[in-house]
Amino acid sequence: MRTTLSIDDQLASDLEQLANETGIPFQQAVNNALRAGLRTLTSPKQAYQLEPSSLGPPRPGLDLDKALSLADSLEDESLMRSLVRST
Repeated sequence: MRTTLSIDDQLASDLEQLANETGIPFQQAVNNALRAGLRTLTSPKQAYQLEPSSLGPPRPGLDLDKALSLADSLEDESLMRSLVRST
């Protein structure tokens, strides 16, 4: 199919350079770039997967169901460590 297309000057320059470096015609370079771009836009995104890692058992005496209590406890411990180091 023939069509007229306006391409940004820098993009046209990049496509011409690609065509020269690979030895393919400019039209083929444009078609290859469009195909690659369309594949990127239309391919299903892979879900980010994270490998679970054990952080060990909870500290004795901490109720993990009470997140604010846990956060307070950890913050208190951190403050105590920093106070002990600074004295």
